[in-house]
Amino acid sequence: MDVGVLTVPLGDQSLDDTLSYLADLGVDTVELGCGGYPGDDHLSREQYLDDEPAQADLADLLGEHGLRISALATHNNPLHPDEDRAERADTELREAIRLAAQLGVHTVTCFSGLPAGGPNDEVPNWITAPWPSEHAEAHEYQWGVAVDYWSDLAEFADDHAVDIAIEMHPNMLVYEPTGMALLREETNDRIGANFDPSHLYWQGIDVPAAIRFLGKRDAIHHVHAKDTRVYDATARIKGVLDTTAYTEESERSWLFRTVGYGHGEEHWKDVVSTLRMVGYDGALSIEHEDSLTSSREGLEKAVELLSRAVFETTPGEAYWAE
Repeated sequence: MDVGVLTVPLGDQSLDDTLSYLADLGVDTVELGCGGYPGDDHLSREQYLDDEPAQADLADLLGEHGLRISALATHNNPLHPDEDRAERADTELREAIRLAAQLGVHTVTCFSGLPAGGPNDEVPNWITAPWPSEHAEAHEYQWGVAVDYWSDLAEFADDHAVDIAIEMHPNMLVYEPTGMALLREETNDRIGANFDPSHLYWQGIDVPAAIRFLGKRDAIHHVHAKDTRVYDATARIKGVLDTTAYTEESERSWLFRTVGYGHGEEHWKDVVSTLRMVGYDGALSIEHEDSLTSSREGLEKAVELLSRAVFETTPGEAYWAE
């Protein structure tokens, strides 16, 4: 299992400098943004797509630093009711898939997207309860839109031998494991999870149990290492569906935290062990979104903890069981 980093927080420096810094920390892999919310500071699709010399230069640069790409990231909303926004997100995603295939990268990370609540609505609608009944009807409509889109996209990904790793995220249609499993069942096996526990913690989801649930379905394509701390004193008053700005830290029910600052090292060792149990042996890609520390300090503390948690060898024979 590899310790990796989503390089977005380091977008103010060159890719060469970023790779040098991360290699010095002992990082194994990088996840590079190439569109959508992650941006494309380190991997412009316009620069690299269909350009074999540029791709060769990128491979050489990665090789110089002893790093590999775990995934390309392009998180956006291809189901947006605004046709221009949806088309832009779809183009980003399809070009990311093509670029991944050309680079020999097997995974693209993204969101499921979120439609409006009906064909005439203008704003995406995150539905979290089935009543009043128009919400249940809207949810059914949304799933119809999503299955149509992702069935076609899954075939496109399969044509390019690239897995689509969807991050279960609030304000997206797929935000928890049963929805992730349903979308996979309705499309094909190219659709799976970019398993980011940070969005599950505040929903009260047991993360090792969620790993087992999706692991039984071979539905974990990539993993984000990102923590969350629920602040019970606040959550007991206002719950966890918190619309307070992330920068108003003392007023929020929960915050994204650096790995180890929401849950301790023992928990993260359990996460690593459970991932191994279900057969995942890819990257733990650190995503820094902790507003209580700088990007570099957050990344460095996460790398330090995960380096102790991951296994560097494959299991030997269970001689004690013979």
